[in-house]
Amino acid sequence: MWRESEQTLKKPEIKVAESAGFCFGVDRAVKLVYDEISRQEDKVATLGPIIHNADVVNDLKSKGVRTVGSVSELEEGEKAVIRSHGVGKSVYDELAEKGNPYIDATCPFVARIHTIVSEKTKEGYYILIAGDKNHPEVQGIVGHCDENCCVFKDENELKCFFDKNYENLQKKLAIVAQTTYNILIWGECLKVIPKDNPDILVFDTICNATSKRQSDAEQLSKQVDVMIIVGGKNSSNTVKLFDVCSKNCKSYHIENSDGLYTLDLKNAEKIGITAGASTPAYIIKEVQNTMAEIFEEDINFEEALEKSFKKIHTGERVKGYIAALNNSEAIVDIGTKHTGYVPLSELTDDPSKKPADVVKVGEEVDLIVTKINDQEGIVTLSKKKVDELVGFDNISKAKDEDAVLDGIVQNVVKGGVLVSVDGVRVFVPASQTGVGRDKSLDVLLKQNVQLKIIEVNEQRRRAVGSIKAVAKAQREAAKAKFWEDAEIGKVYKGEVKSLTNYGAFVDLGGIDGMVHISELSWSRIKHPSQVVKVGDVLEVYIKDLDKEAGRISLGFKKAEDNPWEKFRNNYSVGDVVKATVVSITPFGAFAQIIEGVDGLIHISQIADKRVDNVADILSVGQEVDAKIIDIDIEKKRISISIRALLEDSEQPEDEAE
Repeated sequence: MWRESEQTLKKPEIKVAESAGFCFGVDRAVKLVYDEISRQEDKVATLGPIIHNADVVNDLKSKGVRTVGSVSELEEGEKAVIRSHGVGKSVYDELAEKGNPYIDATCPFVARIHTIVSEKTKEGYYILIAGDKNHPEVQGIVGHCDENCCVFKDENELKCFFDKNYENLQKKLAIVAQTTYNILIWGECLKVIPKDNPDILVFDTICNATSKRQSDAEQLSKQVDVMIIVGGKNSSNTVKLFDVCSKNCKSYHIENSDGLYTLDLKNAEKIGITAGASTPAYIIKEVQNTMAEIFEEDINFEEALEKSFKKIHTGERVKGYIAALNNSEAIVDIGTKHTGYVPLSELTDDPSKKPADVVKVGEEVDLIVTKINDQEGIVTLSKKKVDELVGFDNISKAKDEDAVLDGIVQNVVKGGVLVSVDGVRVFVPASQTGVGRDKSLDVLLKQNVQLKIIEVNEQRRRAVGSIKAVAKAQREAAKAKFWEDAEIGKVYKGEVKSLTNYGAFVDLGGIDGMVHISELSWSRIKHPSQVVKVGDVLEVYIKDLDKEAGRISLGFKKAEDNPWEKFRNNYSVGDVVKATVVSITPFGAFAQIIEGVDGLIHISQIADKRVDNVADILSVGQEVDAKIIDIDIEKKRISISIRALLEDSEQPEDEAE
């Protein structure tokens, strides 16, 4: 035990763990409370201590923040704060029923566990939770499982579950861990879980900051004689740090600098220091300064503390975990004391997307530091710049390989359009868009397009692309493929691209063929538009090919639709038909028997008397009964007679006389 009257102790070597103090979730929760009370708009109460640190809780109390044990203790209109440990569904229901406003400061990593267990419970899974059943975080997780769960503290309890309960459970399992769970014990637990069982899902939910803090502390504890762990006595993650370190060396758990005076460190040549996630930076500094006074060392503890934190620089490329999302930004944990923010404009170029459309909570992403504010502990980051770096490499490679890339037209600019390809803006000149001069480039805006890179400027990181080149290449490939497979009689489906007076041009997939007007209908038509229009999809067949000239003649009329075949199958000489007069000539009248087939009523067959003028007896549109008296299918000639019917009707009268 140290006393102020004792002589100066031998100066030990002091090392500080690389990660120590506030984690992202705790830092966020504390800031939310301080921000709220700074506005002085509402009375504030936290549901339980905001963190397991008496200094912070007492400071908030001095500023008017109450600590309550349940929703029922809230005063009318008092704003509740859900701490970073999170709560069960029932607490949200109680808040809604009581009507108090609240701030949800649940750590995003804890909220992720809530989502997992809630979803898996609905899917019929039984939930196993690694942790301390009395810890508020674990109680909150249990509150999202609909009592369909079991909490185990270590590998022995987990093994007991599998030995005694698993076979009778007859349910699939989902296994999660408290975010601050001991990583060493978790490693032993993983050995107990049956391998390659599709009905058992294991989720790695130990917070990466917790894991890093524990692994750093374990590594440091193997290099020193004594470890000092700073943090609240009720802090679960601080206790776990103590457990991890005490396996390797003599370890002490103190709440603040006052605890140093109770320790015996006389024979320690090397001392290590770490701190729990609930320990503010100023308490760690106080511990460092107090040790300096005790050992009377000329140590720059401010510098020592800074060395314990990971340094970052503007322009540096870092990895981060998406901790939370809102409509304007992503909040990121990059493993430092800073709170990281990625604005929407640095996530994507697409203004229609929200952060949740680009990244997911818990996802690891590569980022570039764009701005650092050490005073406020904030760092601004960009995902887009990383995407651009990677994307530009891909674009340069695509040019060398003459590859086709996919992109979205983001903007119409002077002289062309800008296409976003792998996060890189590629300029496509108007002449390379494939859009006609008489049309607006706006038709491409927000459209998915394919393009080739035709120019790259490495120094300026600029690229020029061509949509037209892809379309041309596709047409050439389609033509080559067509001529390779084409043969007379082969059937295709194609779109009508244009009409002329003599026929319709049909796109067969990169190459056009023509259907002559005579091939569009069995009836006589004056223009192709009487049968088809641009955009129609036709089933056509090849009538003739000229590969040298690149000409394709197509047929559209189907044999089964030939009206002369229909006539042949349904009519014979002697049949009586109803026919409609369609034209008058000096030698008779043509009458339509069925659509596409006309018969001639010769002037001598119009009546049973001499007829000098056909128009005196018949008129266009008149329907008459006539008898088929001759058929020549080859010459497509049919003779019909009205007179024959008149003679047939007189014959029975003669026989009667």
